[in-house]
Amino acid sequence: MGLFRSGGILGIAESALDFARAASEESHPNEYMGLLRGDDAAKLGLDEDGTVLTDVLVIPGTESNPVSATVKTSMVPNDMRAAGSIHSHPNGVLRPSDADLATFGRGDVHIIVGYPYGPDDWQAFDNDGEPVDLPVLDVEPPEESFFDFDQSDIDRELREEEFDS
Repeated sequence: MGLFRSGGILGIAESALDFARAASEESHPNEYMGLLRGDDAAKLGLDEDGTVLTDVLVIPGTESNPVSATVKTSMVPNDMRAAGSIHSHPNGVLRPSDADLATFGRGDVHIIVGYPYGPDDWQAFDNDGEPVDLPVLDVEPPEESFFDFDQSDIDRELREEEFDS
């Protein structure tokens, strides 16, 4: 089994893996597919150099059936935190297919979740399709707000509009 380079991917947040397992089960018998994003370990309170996979992005327009899932590349965000992919194999096989290997170029880690989608029904792979150890970490992903402003920003804008009137 291969290992990630120092300062690379340290592991996956338990909540991200749980989300992907639940989404895979919900999509069954069709494949599920998502993209992985990571956060700096220091941002999560870890005293290590590297990235923790914290988010699974659901891409609009993803099409799936029992043997494949296709992401519309035009819908994939250009995200500096992109770290890899995650998808399910409803047949339970935890090995990448030739089609999987053809998509493993973007990111550092690719995870296959297999039926019956239990805690041990998954495997991580590198870009060459070689299995890698990927620890599941009990970390709390940072809260992200959809908008980059809050109520105080809105109140300030309203005060400035009143002042300008």
